[in-house]
Amino acid sequence: MARHPTVEIVAELDLESRRGGRPRDEAREQAILEAALDLLAEVGYDAMSMEAVAVRARASKATIYRRWGGKAELVAEALKRRSEPLMVEPEDTGCLRGDLMSVVTTMLENMTGIDGGLMCGLATAVRADADLGRALAGKKRDYHERLASLVVSRAQARGELPSSADPRMLFDVAPGVALFHQMRGEPLDAGFAEYLVDRILIPLLRS
Repeated sequence: MARHPTVEIVAELDLESRRGGRPRDEAREQAILEAALDLLAEVGYDAMSMEAVAVRARASKATIYRRWGGKAELVAEALKRRSEPLMVEPEDTGCLRGDLMSVVTTMLENMTGIDGGLMCGLATAVRADADLGRALAGKKRDYHERLASLVVSRAQARGELPSSADPRMLFDVAPGVALFHQMRGEPLDAGFAEYLVDRILIPLLRS
């Protein structure tokens, strides 16, 4: 007969306490992160609990809390791990518009997948959970700053942007506009990408 997940969790917790802990297990850690994302998509951030993640991942709460201090930190790490393979250097197309279209197209493709549904739900959750907002912002900030600085510096070297252009404007504005557009039920398609680049981002960077 298969053991109930709760029984396995209790047994694991007892074993770990007698052993005095054990080395970090990458496979178990990944299972926990995947369980967190699954639950986040199914029930939303507010209804998601560390207990439910433990049951879904067949892990103990002690294991989870040794690695992550709370739900906000766990969710932020899960989203970071999922997005890391997508964090690549932007294409150098030879012009500002082309570079921005490349960046925006990739961003919108990510948002139309599981990340879009997750982020729509998290957009509401961060209003009531400041820790979640800080955790989510911190996970991608460095990458976004490097990406935006590269795009803007290339354009400045070509003479397409003034030296005063602020790279931070790119990711301060683009994700929010796209998320609001998506939450209204509008498609994040090629037409919207062109609108975002031509009507918002380029004028903003040149202003």
